[in-house]
Amino acid sequence: MHLTCLHFILFYGQVRHAQGFHNVAGEKDHSAYMSPYLFDAALTPLGWEQVDNLRKYVQSSGLSKQIELVVVSPLLRTMQTAVGVFGGGGYDAGMDIPPLMAENTVDSGRPAISSLNAPPFVAMELCREHLGVHWCDKRRSVTEYKPLFPAIDFSLIESDEDTLWKLDVREANEEVAERGLKFLNWLWTRKETEIAIVTHSGFLLHTLAAFGDDCHPSVKNEIGKA
Repeated sequence: MHLTCLHFILFYGQVRHAQGFHNVAGEKDHSAYMSPYLFDAALTPLGWEQVDNLRKYVQSSGLSKQIELVVVSPLLRTMQTAVGVFGGGGYDAGMDIPPLMAENTVDSGRPAISSLNAPPFVAMELCREHLGVHWCDKRRSVTEYKPLFPAIDFSLIESDEDTLWKLDVREANEEVAERGLKFLNWLWTRKETEIAIVTHSGFLLHTLAAFGDDCHPSVKNEIGKA
């Protein structure tokens, strides 16, 4: 890969999802990540507060007008974060366009979010979190997601069910980095130049560390801290 780090940093905005229920449980007891109770964990009330605060910044800074595309990991917490930050305003049932998120999705207590005046949203498996073992990183079926997030494009996801997540095999760090580089190569094929990516801390850590191999050592060190 010969594109410079500067190009990546300037043109691709990365957002790690807001606080999820798995984060709270995992901080108390790391073994909680292996609990089926945390399957495809949703955002906490604090997580939604973080989303609202970031949305205010994105709106006030003018970034919302620059974003041409939002690419999001197809997990509940990332999609909630993505539509909350980069979506349109409130949704009226009389609108002739689908909402980005339905009202009270997964008992969130949140209103529906409109796709009006919002960029396109596309779900992409390549930018998912570490795969396997941790139930919070297992996704629902696309069939289940579509009514919850009607305006997100799921056409790039090949399997309705989650065939990538394995109960007894955790994806190696090197495999996450390799997948991340495949994701970056896919990004280079897009015609858009202002893309927001809503993904996960583990994915960002290993992808950016590997991507930094093309950078000056000082830049690589900073990327590795992301």
